[in-house]
This record gives sequence, C-alpha cells and structure tokens, in this order.
Amino acid sequence: MAGPGGAARGRFAVVGGGIAGVTCAEKLAAEFPSEDIFLVTASPVIKAVTNFKQVSKTLEEFDVEEQPSSLLEKRYPNIRVIQSGVKQLKSDEHKIYTEDGKEYIYEKLCLCAGAKPKLIVEGNPYVLGIRDTDSAQAFQKNLAQAERIVVVGNGGIALELVYEIQGCEVIWAIKDKAIGNTFFDAGAAEFLLPKLTAEGQETPIECKRTKYTVEGSEEKGRPTGASDKLGSALGPDWHEGLHLKGTKEFSHKVHIEKLCEVKKIHLQQDFIQLQRTSLTFPKGEKNVEGDEVLWPVYVELTNGKIYGCNFIVSATGVVPNVEPFLDGNNFAVGEDGGLKVDKHMHTSLPDVFAAGDICTAAWEPSPVWHQMRLWTQARQMGWYAAKCMAADALGESIDMDFSFELFAHITKFFNYKVVVLGRYNAQGLGSDHELMLRCTKGHEYVKVVMQNGRMMGAVLIGETDLEETFENLILNQMDLSAYGEDLLNPDIDIEDYFD
Repeated sequence: MAGPGGAARGRFAVVGGGIAGVTCAEKLAAEFPSEDIFLVTASPVIKAVTNFKQVSKTLEEFDVEEQPSSLLEKRYPNIRVIQSGVKQLKSDEHKIYTEDGKEYIYEKLCLCAGAKPKLIVEGNPYVLGIRDTDSAQAFQKNLAQAERIVVVGNGGIALELVYEIQGCEVIWAIKDKAIGNTFFDAGAAEFLLPKLTAEGQETPIECKRTKYTVEGSEEKGRPTGASDKLGSALGPDWHEGLHLKGTKEFSHKVHIEKLCEVKKIHLQQDFIQLQRTSLTFPKGEKNVEGDEVLWPVYVELTNGKIYGCNFIVSATGVVPNVEPFLDGNNFAVGEDGGLKVDKHMHTSLPDVFAAGDICTAAWEPSPVWHQMRLWTQARQMGWYAAKCMAADALGESIDMDFSFELFAHITKFFNYKVVVLGRYNAQGLGSDHELMLRCTKGHEYVKVVMQNGRMMGAVLIGETDLEETFENLILNQMDLSAYGEDLLNPDIDIEDYFD
C-alpha cells in the first residue's frame, strides 16, 4: 500500500537479514499471514536457521545457512525483502528512509541490525576483523601467502582460528591468563591445550613438528575501511570447508603472549625509523633473539615485546551496530553500546523493538541467565520479539519466554562437544562459590559452579550426557549439599537421583 508521498506502508517492519531479523520476520509472517512484513537488509543474502533441534528444555542446536532472499519470500509470500541499507529512522513519524531513497511507514518496527567487529585499529590494511563468513574467506586468501600472523582476542572465534591454522606461525596475544576466556576457565583451557599441540590427527598433512609454547613455564576480512558493509556473524562451524593453511610445511606453531594487549601497530617504514628490535618466533624458554626478517607490519604489545608479521587478525568481539538509528531518536543505550530493551524486547521508543546483537537486555535477568552475543540468543530474541510485537499489536499480554530462564549454549571447540549452562564461569558470584571438577584427559571435562549447595552453572566438554540432568538441577535450584563430592562421581548414576 502506498502512503502519502509514495511511502510504502506496512504493519510490521524488521531491519536486518541476520538470524534475529529473519527469525523475527518469519514469526510475524506466520502470525499475520494477510499482512505484508517488510524485511530491510543491506545484503543480498539472508541468514536462515536450518536443521533446528531442541536438545533439551533450554538447549538448542541448529545450522545457519546463507540463502538468497528470494527463498525466504518463497517460504513466506507475505515477506517483502527490501534490499537496501537504512539511511535514517524517524521514530516520531514511524518512518524508515532507505539508502536507495525510498520511505517505509510502519506500525511496529524491530531493529535487528547486529553488530560489527571491534577492530583494534580502524583503517589499517594489515588488520583484518573476523566476524562473518565473508571475512573468513578473505582471511583465507591472505593466509595462503602468510608465514606469520598475530591473532588478538580470546573469544570463541580466536580459539577456533588458532586451532584450525596450519603451516603458519601464530603469535596469539590474549589479555587474560588462560585461553578461551569467554567460554572457559583455566582448567578447561588446560584440558583443550593438548589438542593444539597434537600432530593434527583430524587433518593429516605433511607436517614436521608441532610447537606450542607459552610464556614462562607454562567475522569480507575486508580492508577495514569497508567494514561498514556488514556481514552476519559466524557460527560455530564457520571454518569448515575453509582451507586454513599458510605457506610453511608444519602443522601447529602457536606462541601465546598472555596478559597483554596491543599497544601500537607499526608499518614497516615507521618500524625501521624506531630502531627497536623485534623478536623471532620463540623456540625455547630463554629465546629473545632479534629478528633479521623485515615484515610488512609490526605489533608492539603492552608487555614491551615487538613481533613482525604478515598481518594481524582482530578477533576482539563486537560493537552493536546502532549508528544508522541514533540520529534524531532518543534511544536509551546500554553500557556496551546496544539499544536497551525491556523484558518485552521494547526499546525506549514507542513501537520500536530490538533483538539480537544490536540490543542490550536491560531487564532484571533470571539469576542463571545473562546476555551473550551468540547465534542461539539472536534466534531466541528474534522469535520472542515477534511474539511481543504481535501481542502489542493485538493488545494482549505475554509472558517472558522460557529461553531466558537459563543461559544455555552448545557448540564445538577443537572437535569436542561443549555445553555451557548458567553462570558457568561463576559470572557475578564474587568469591562466594565453589567449583567441583571431574576431568578425564583427552575424554571429558566436567565443571560445576556451586553456591550454598545449589548448582549455578556448568561446563561440559566431551560426550558427558549430563546436560539435561544439570539443566534441571540449575533450574529447580535443589539443595545438593548432601551429595558433596559424589555429585560428580562417575560410578554413581546421578540421573537416577533426579528423575
């Protein structure tokens, strides 16, 4: 329907073709089959959820597939995909202006524009941000010529990247004491470490030696200038089918620099003028040899060390993509830069909702749920936002969705199944908690977080089959003090107690 001045009118509009936006549009299209649903997206492909499996009450597994938007319109004839970026939102007029000069008037709007990589430095051709499938492919092109790269960041993507790269020296700079800090504690990191040094059983290649050294004894990776063209986030299998192999014929060669960040990045010319010494790849404990090779770019770390490399991968998390929407609109914004939403996914502006990476959960959360910018939460939020918009439009009330009762995420690291539940890293519990561990080297790692005899969180690595039992124990907050250490005794079938 055309409104005044040729603007198209729709009851519902959704901005963003990632998991949150597509899920939201699909749910709205199903609830309102006779209404047009506008889906505004800058990219010609959308991200669709496929092979969805509800593993348990709160755990879900699914694949993410890039599809042409025409497929979405085939599945839901009332979804109208508008392929254009948003230039401006005039929330007081309930109007969106797109880059291609068109206007759309909505009754209810959901912003699902995701997030973009938080780059350590903007506009440097040697710094690649990884956050999406396009950037992983560009990264792969660069890797083919690389002899040494520096990876900065300690989340899931950095972790997988370092594990997958072969034939290239990797200097991995992390600001924490242990690897994989967003998902694990030091214990889980130690459990996974041997996988980094293994002689690449999973992917046999001609390899000489694998090295793995630690200091002490122990998402188009386009040139960053173009990062405004957002891709969608990577999922847990983003590296599959990518041939991550550098120029050298050995498999893993990883050196970790802990508790440090990037202080400065020097291009070759600037570095030569500095007359400082850069380091070779560490071979042993006391190795501080100066490097004779001239590298295209140099990374100076806050611990004083300088390494030369072919390029730097910035895998340091994301920033909510709120820019196009802030101008002229008085959004309440969270500390992490996201649009604040209440427990009905409503922003601070009338008729504007938000879901996925762009939003910040500003309700009082369940004691065992927290927000994390993951695909599972993008899907849940998109689905729930559509329910809330529908209820709002029909004047009905709605209960908070069950998926926000318990934080639950299932993924794969280093080929192990990994399940994290609740406050799996004792987030926000202070020192008032205890940990219980069970670990069989190379097989499984089980950690539970206990507080006052109640289970608050868990990390399960390997095929433990404990996820449903632990999910129930965390949800029903049963007092488990009577079991003591037996809670993790492998000879006791804990499920028998709690059926």
